[in-house]
Amino acid sequence: MSEACSSTPTAGRAAPQPRTSYRAFRSISTRWSDNDVYGHVNNVVYYSWFDTAVNAHLIEQGALDIEQGEVIGLVVETQCNYFAPLVFPQIVEAGIRVARIGSSSVRYEVGLFAQGKTMTAAAGHFIHVYVDRETRRPCALPSRLLDVLQSLKIT
Repeated sequence: MSEACSSTPTAGRAAPQPRTSYRAFRSISTRWSDNDVYGHVNNVVYYSWFDTAVNAHLIEQGALDIEQGEVIGLVVETQCNYFAPLVFPQIVEAGIRVARIGSSSVRYEVGLFAQGKTMTAAAGHFIHVYVDRETRRPCALPSRLLDVLQSLKIT
């Protein structure tokens, strides 16, 4: 193997996370169109799964009303580290947790697992700034949202 293709880990590189590091889970089915020409799920799909896992959880918990709520979350930062390929057909289990709660922002962390695996195939984060739906100005987090976020918070 050439030096350029070495599999030696780089110092400071993120490492896979265990399933026990996450507070809630959502199963997501891969689709035929998720695979790219290299035979694995394309990187942009992972970000869609982040959104799906977090927003579905918030909606199910009554913390987010995407149609009529006064407050909406806008993504201002996102990042992902990839550790193992995911492919179609496969079930992905997305683990979610909250790392930081600010006055109007939240850092969500998401781990993507191949079904039944104990370590993440990918892990990343995104930050939502919650804003007034009409003015798009940052606003305080609603109390129901805060309650749900606290239940996802890591210590």
